Amino acid sequence: MKKYNFDQVINRQNTDSLKYGVLKERYGRDDLLPLWVADMDFQSPPELIDVLVKRCQHGIFGYPFASQEYYQSIIDWQKKHHQWNVEKNEISYIPGIVKGIAFALDVFSEKGDQIIIQPPVYHPFRIIPNLHDREVVNNPLILEGDRYKMDFTGLEKLLIINKKCKILILSNPHNPGGRVWSKEELTQLAEICYKNKVLVISDEIHSDLVLNGNKHIPFASVSQEAEQNSITFNAPSKTFNIAGIVTSYSIIKNEKIREKFHKYLVSNELNDGTIFAYLALQTAYEKGEEWLKELKKYIEDNVKYVNDYLQNNIPQIKVMLPEASFLLWLDCRELHLSQKELNSLFINKAHLALNDGEMFGKEGAGFMRMNIGCPRSLLEKALHQLQKVI
Repeated sequence: MKKYNFDQVINRQNTDSLKYGVLKERYGRDDLLPLWVADMDFQSPPELIDVLVKRCQHGIFGYPFASQEYYQSIIDWQKKHHQWNVEKNEISYIPGIVKGIAFALDVFSEKGDQIIIQPPVYHPFRIIPNLHDREVVNNPLILEGDRYKMDFTGLEKLLIINKKCKILILSNPHNPGGRVWSKEELTQLAEICYKNKVLVISDEIHSDLVLNGNKHIPFASVSQEAEQNSITFNAPSKTFNIAGIVTSYSIIKNEKIREKFHKYLVSNELNDGTIFAYLALQTAYEKGEEWLKELKKYIEDNVKYVNDYLQNNIPQIKVMLPEASFLLWLDCRELHLSQKELNSLFINKAHLALNDGEMFGKEGAGFMRMNIGCPRSLLEKALHQLQKVI
């Protein structure tokens, strides 16, 4: 019997929600159904809410510290769910994964250095290095059928030509395509980067949202080369819909890399979490497993619903079936529209706010990213609106 109600529609207006509150600013109109930024329209686990409410009722919000139980919850979660052995000294709180990437750029590269990304990919991977005066070097993924794969031949050629590559930023699992990278792929990537002294930053924020029996593999766990040449960033924020609490953390196996990164955090007082960050992470990892199991089943059913609906009613749009996450990568190329026309179709005709595929790189032309982390009734409404204008 289901314990949690993911069909409940909750009004998020007037809650300072980015997803709902900036539609006019971002899309030019506010009469849109928002299916864009990657937070879900589901309440977080009630077990987590109860603990936070109880803490609020205590009424004193003094300085917190990261308890042994906090660290142990991360260690236990990684061991149980990803068969990865992590030790306390390898973990540090960070105030957001994108911020963590920025910190790593400061520590392990200099202005003018080259940073490798694999587009189409999460857009801050491009934006943050550029803002830090680093040169972004693209090694695009290969779209083979309806599935992305890494271009290892292209990467090796790129590294011969570009002599100032210092960091590769990896999306693991992949956003927006939903790929769960295999051990063989990650091992090959690790070998190339280790050989060429390119540090790998692995963003694993979607790792706990693997679907339909797929298995996430932490990058640092696949080989000695990966372990000794990487920084892993993770958080329960996407998993348990607590992005606004900021619960991110780093895991670094290599002692020298870890010491440099932790020194940067400590010297800038960036390693201290808020009172709710520590508590929310620990509670989610200790008490959220049953909720997560039901959530993933609901998301899997949402994927199937959207895929079936499009096949039966809008066959020009195809779903790249995700192996992880609540984000769908929609292939709209058979509509034969320019990207500007495609965005206008969704925004001005269907009244839907999705993410523009080109946001993730020019390789995203003809695609849109759709957030299906919402009650089924909202998806039904969205797809009916879309069908009417195609």
